[in-house]
This record gives sequence, structure tokens and C-alpha cells, in this order.
Amino acid sequence: MDWWLCLAVVVVAVVGGERSVGGKNVTYDGRSLIIDGKHTLLFSGSIHYPRSTPEIENEYQNIEAAFNEKGPPYVRWAAAMAVGLQTGVPWIMCKQRDAPDPVYHGGTNFGRTGAAYVTTSYYDQAPLDEYGLIRQPKWGHLKQLHKAMKLCSITLLQGVQTNFSIGQLQEAYMFLEDSGGYVAFLVNNNGKDTATVQFHNASFELLPKSISILPDCQNVAFNTAIVETGYNERRTTLGHMFDSVDGWQEFKDVIPNFSDTSIKSNSLLEHMNMTKAESDYLWYTSRFQHNPNCTNPMLHVESLGHLMHAFAGETYFGAAHGSHDVKGFIFESPMLLNDDVTNISLLSVMVGLPDSGGYLESRIAGLTNVTMQCSEHTYSLKDHEWGYQVIFDAPRGDYPVTLILSTMGKGEVWVNGQSIGRYWISFHTSKGTPSQALYHVPRSFLIPSANLLVLFEEVGGDPLHISLDTITISSVQNHYGHLSQ
Repeated sequence: MDWWLCLAVVVVAVVGGERSVGGKNVTYDGRSLIIDGKHTLLFSGSIHYPRSTPEIENEYQNIEAAFNEKGPPYVRWAAAMAVGLQTGVPWIMCKQRDAPDPVYHGGTNFGRTGAAYVTTSYYDQAPLDEYGLIRQPKWGHLKQLHKAMKLCSITLLQGVQTNFSIGQLQEAYMFLEDSGGYVAFLVNNNGKDTATVQFHNASFELLPKSISILPDCQNVAFNTAIVETGYNERRTTLGHMFDSVDGWQEFKDVIPNFSDTSIKSNSLLEHMNMTKAESDYLWYTSRFQHNPNCTNPMLHVESLGHLMHAFAGETYFGAAHGSHDVKGFIFESPMLLNDDVTNISLLSVMVGLPDSGGYLESRIAGLTNVTMQCSEHTYSLKDHEWGYQVIFDAPRGDYPVTLILSTMGKGEVWVNGQSIGRYWISFHTSKGTPSQALYHVPRSFLIPSANLLVLFEEVGGDPLHISLDTITISSVQNHYGHLSQ
């Protein structure tokens, strides 16, 4: 069954026995929650939990096949481990055919928690955006889905499932109770064309790539492709402009020389193994002895990601980077060599660790080959020896707060010592715009006055146009329609 067939059901962390939640007796029979003796389909808000809903976030279905027969046992182990923690709150699993994947609020990837090439606002398109505000029409559309599901929850939990074809790319899923109650889900797997099908002596029109829910097997209570909720729009309101030159202090990092490095090796060491995830940055530093035969020198660097800055002595020669789909890259630049020895310093930068795919333990990153290409010869260096701040006050009110970094380049930002996350404004999408320019600052990170904002900027930017804004939602627009494919 495709992922979009998975509806609002959760795996519950209640293992055998009876537990008390909010004064109610709760058990779990392997299929559903049983609250005070009744099978219950759990929706957000039906029971209030003191903690957030935990999630098994490994998207293992995407890579399960890579491990052949060892894949399914791991899925069962992961689920058993999670349930065995007995947290007393529902678990959800992302991208697994035998577990649902509802995401109400993904929050923000603060600090360095984001995966490779993933923005801090990765799950911003959820029904609750990263600021905790309702995003329409998703919220209203999901609310209508829950309403339809509640109409048939008893039959879903107690009925017997059958499924059969009702067209070339259409199928029906039925749940039938011993008492006679039944519910049907009519599915159109055709992503382009609307289909007209016959079911229970009646004709139904199914929109492309959609599911119709029939709580009584006769009347459509909900279709996933029909949107009857208005749209809203998120807006920012200026709270504070960081445009005072006197308010900023700048500190420049030191470019290391080979003789100053603490670790030396006769080979290019792997980035992640060296940094142990304690830092995004790793300096590769070596020396190149001047050779009269080396004319028109060109530095050639091959890297498996994610970004690299090149220096010769104190001179910056440029940078290169990969992308989300192609992590590796090649950097080439003409060099100006000293008459004696030139210190070459290459700063390798990771933008998050890999988080998907098989055999993660074998992934490598960082520099893989370095050569100095001259007019007549190429010299391999692979086996050589290598070895902003301001004070501000918190905006008034209770609205969510965001930091606008559209004039900066690439780096990381902290507020009162709490990392808001990495930013990479200079890395544009195919539309020529930054993938993210607004960065969520939780009010819990702020104090009424004298908040400390620190930026680590790699490529340069204009901090005088940074602003701290508040986020609001505009009035709902009455615009209805079908979901686009």
C-alpha cells in the first residue's frame, strides 16, 4: 500500500497489561488502543499527553532492500525497542509501509542537528509550521479527514478487511463487522486521469491519485483531493534592525600554518572520522616547495563534500561545493607560489551528516585528492604530509520570532549561546533564490534585554541588514480547489 494510503493511525507504546492515563484504563491488543474496554482510534487532541509524541525517524523503508533478508528483522527490532521503552505516549514511524507517518509539527532543526544539505525549517510545510502556527489548507483538510475517520472508527478497529479491483488502476478496501457495519475506501492510483467506477450498484467519480472514504459504503464523506478549506498566508513584522555599525564586533579566525597543526599524517584523512561530529570544519594544511619547472601552477582538489575554501598563505583563492544530490565536487584555481615554500590551507566543511541510505558506516567525506598542475608536470600532494557579535532586546508580545539573514553568506548563528542552526544563503535553488532566509528563534531562547547574537560567517555578508521580526498569519482566503499532483 502506498504511503498516501496510510491514514491517521498510530503505533502505541503500551506493552501488555493495563495502564492508567488521565484516569482511564488503557490497554493495547496489538491492533489498537483499548480505553475503558473500548477499541479507540486515537486522534490528536483526543487525549492530552504531558510530553511530545516520539517518532522512529529512520525512513528505513527507503533502504530496507539494500540489506536483503536482514532488513525486515531490523524493522521489527526497532519497533519492539521503541515500544519496550514504555513511554506511555503514541509512537509514529516515518516512511514504513507497515507503520503510519503523520507529521503534525516537525519543528526546527536547531544547532547542527540538520542532516546533509537540509535546512533548519525542513518540516515547515506540516499542518503546524515550524513556528507552531496553523498552516491552511493542510490543517483544515486534515481536520476534515479526522472527522470522516471518526464516523467509521469502530468498524475500522473491529471489522475484517478485504480488498479487490474496481478498475485498471482503481481498487476498493472494505472493512466489515460481524454486526453488519461496513466502511469502504475507493482508491484511484492513476495520477493523471479521473476515473468513474461502479461500486455496490452505484457510480463514483474518483479524482486522480485520490481516496474516497465511504463510512456507510454508499455516501462519500471525504476525498483526499478535494480541498474545502481556505488558504492563509504567513507574514513578518519588523521587530528590530541590526543596522548599527557600532553595535557589531568582528572577530577573524586564524588561517593555520602547517607547522602549527596538532595532527600530521602522510595521507588525506577522512573528514567525519577526524571531527567525530564535534565540528563542521576540518583544516587540511600542507607545504609546496617552489620548483623552477612549475610554471602556470593550478591547484586541483577533489572532495566528497560538502564545501571547501582554499588559501595560499593568507591569500583566499576561492571555494567550491557540491549539492544535495551530488555531494562531491572538483575545485581548480591558478596559484601564486612563493619563491621558497608556499603554505596551502584547505578548509573542508560539512553541512550536516548523511542520514539516509544503506551502509552509513562506510560513507566518507572530505578531500580525496590534491595536485599541483604545472605546464609540464603534475605534482601529487595526496601523500604529502598534511597536517560577528551584537546585543539586542527581545521583541514585545507573544508572536513567534524569526531572524532574517537574507544578506548573509554561509555559516552558523547563535542566540544567547543556543545555536539556531546553519545558514547558507549564498547557495541558491534552481529559481535563483535562497532555499531559506528566515530562521526560527524560540522565545524561550530570549531574555527581555541584552540578548547576544553571534554569527560565524564563512564567505562574507552584510550584517547591517539582518532583522529580527515577528511572525503572524493573515486572514483566511476563500479559495477552494483540487490538490495538484
